[in-house]
Amino acid sequence: MAAFHPRLETLPSEFAVFPLAGALLLPRGKLPLNIFEPRYLAMALDSLAVGRMLGMIQPDPHAAESGGEPGFYRIGCLGRLSSFNETDDGRLLITLSGLVRFTVAAELAPHAGYRRVRGDFSAFVDDLAQTRTPVEIERDKILTALRGYFGRRNVDANWDAIRGLSDDALIVTLAMACPFEAVEKQALLEAPTDSDRAATLLALLQMGAASSDLPPGRSVS
Repeated sequence: MAAFHPRLETLPSEFAVFPLAGALLLPRGKLPLNIFEPRYLAMALDSLAVGRMLGMIQPDPHAAESGGEPGFYRIGCLGRLSSFNETDDGRLLITLSGLVRFTVAAELAPHAGYRRVRGDFSAFVDDLAQTRTPVEIERDKILTALRGYFGRRNVDANWDAIRGLSDDALIVTLAMACPFEAVEKQALLEAPTDSDRAATLLALLQMGAASSDLPPGRSVS
């Protein structure tokens, strides 16, 4: 089956958003989600009926509240529900495939308890390009910093799989999977270019490798 490549004019101007701290969706990335809260179950089911698209966005602790809900950052990423499974206990296991970043032009009235926005994609049309300029990365430095970062955190990584990733996939995968702080995730999302994102990722890995603040270990594959 051919990959899904939307055009700018086919994107929805209004869509649901899922505010979730620490959950980063990037264009060309895949984000698995376990949906169980009633309003987000409704959000996922409604999105299936309207192009299978919804936005991921992070709450912003410094933003003003909206209707009693936490404020969120002004930039998020639109994703397409590329896989969907329902569990026996009523949860939804979905995968969002990242399409294009957006700026929140306005927050709309909520529907069925979930939040909706009017999105502006004009600053991020390059995210939709099917042919991409090779990303400029310092691959050896990134892998060296990653070993230090994972070593400090006792993370068990699948190094064969990591080494097998293309440069672009390496940056997208590590930016989404590494347990960075929410503000750091947002910096990766808002990086103007792929090369800028690679440089930001390298800096975060190097700082994390030198940090004494050690969260619990985890497995990364």
